[in-house]
Amino acid sequence: MHYATECPLTEFWHLKKPASQLILVWLRQVAGNQQPRMTTPALIGICLGSTFFLLSVAAVTCFCYRRRSSRCITRKLNPVPTMSRHPDKPMMLRKPTAVKSPSSGSVGGPVLIKKSPSPTQSKIAPGGSTRTSPTGNGHRSPSSKDEKCTAGLSSSNHSSRQNSPNVEDKNYIENENEKLKNSNRKEDMEDNKEKEVLVEKPCKLGQLHFRLKYNPEKLSLQVSIVRCTDLPPKDSNNGSSDPYVKLQLLPEKQHKVKTRVLRKTVDPVYDEDFTFYGINPNQLHATTLHFVVLSFDRYSRDDVIGEVICPLSGVDFKELEKQLEMTKEITPRNLKIRYQGRGELLVSLCYQPAANRLTVVVLKARNLPKMDFAGLCDPYVKIYLLYNNQRIAKKKTHVKKRTTNPVFNESFVFEVPYNEGLENISLEFLVLDWDRVTKNEVIGRLELGPKSGGPAQQHWNEVCNAPRRQIAEWHKLKE
Repeated sequence: MHYATECPLTEFWHLKKPASQLILVWLRQVAGNQQPRMTTPALIGICLGSTFFLLSVAAVTCFCYRRRSSRCITRKLNPVPTMSRHPDKPMMLRKPTAVKSPSSGSVGGPVLIKKSPSPTQSKIAPGGSTRTSPTGNGHRSPSSKDEKCTAGLSSSNHSSRQNSPNVEDKNYIENENEKLKNSNRKEDMEDNKEKEVLVEKPCKLGQLHFRLKYNPEKLSLQVSIVRCTDLPPKDSNNGSSDPYVKLQLLPEKQHKVKTRVLRKTVDPVYDEDFTFYGINPNQLHATTLHFVVLSFDRYSRDDVIGEVICPLSGVDFKELEKQLEMTKEITPRNLKIRYQGRGELLVSLCYQPAANRLTVVVLKARNLPKMDFAGLCDPYVKIYLLYNNQRIAKKKTHVKKRTTNPVFNESFVFEVPYNEGLENISLEFLVLDWDRVTKNEVIGRLELGPKSGGPAQQHWNEVCNAPRRQIAEWHKLKE
């Protein structure tokens, strides 16, 4: 069977006909037992060209599909916010303001809140970064992301009066200032009454008997604690105490000793000698003996009965070389605190009802009493969350060394019992003086709650009436 061809295969090739026509011509020649005119290189070129074309089409299709799928994924993960009412206006993000001290206008700049880790979690030890719930539960309300505290200072005048006339605002401010002045006058009168009571009726805590002897050759000072008499009973059941005496040399505080504990007595007899070496005669006149009389308690902190301060500057050196017997009255440890005042504490609160959270920021303290003979103290603050007058959570700040005006700037978050509000909730603040050896001594106390009374209760009511708002106030520390 013979098929006539109009032109050879090479002509189709030069005319750049489609490959399908060339293949049909070649097949006709094979079917007609004609020798194909297509050469082997031409056939290989056709196959390679077709393969390359198909591969490029497949690669382009795969690239477009992957690019489209990646765009869909990014849109799902990062949705673009849309403006429903005002598409032409750019979206404004509100920046939270810093919590300021009420006296920042006269003293310095704004006091910024510094997030720090809690010492009770892994002791944010005196220092840290962020805080978690003191109760330990990780439950979060779904609305906690949307509900945040707007940091800002709020005085007794709230933003609810911004739309009222200026005359009413002035009258309101004057009335509030008069109330604050009256409350401060009452507190000052109470403090004066306490001081008068202390002067008229000094409490008697007994006497301390001791002996002193100085050896100039060995440069040693021997202190013999003989006995105590007429100590007050600390155990109400037995009408007695378990007293012991601690002694340290000031101002270095390097030499610290203590006697043994004598059980169930108010007239303990020790007769214990303590020798301190390396004390030059020049150092002797600048040395002060500090005795602290305590009552041992097996199950709680030891009770401080009182203290005795004996400066050696007024002691005759010749009598001291022989032996000098002395008897001193034991004075209350907190007597100087009452005369100096306990200072003030600046606290900021923010309540988030939807998230059941109460944020407490301990900003700073001022005018704390001088707890050591260098005129300084090592303060820190303990915070207790109380529910129905029972402590359910505890936090504390870092220790600020050698200062009577510490700046803490530490924030804590407390989880409030679910759907309870702040009706049965209160906060207790304890400012303590840290000591490496003896028990930490309480400088002052502050309670904020619905039944605290005075400026503290007013601050608490402001926090309850203005949720999601950071409100800071100064408070006087009490006994």
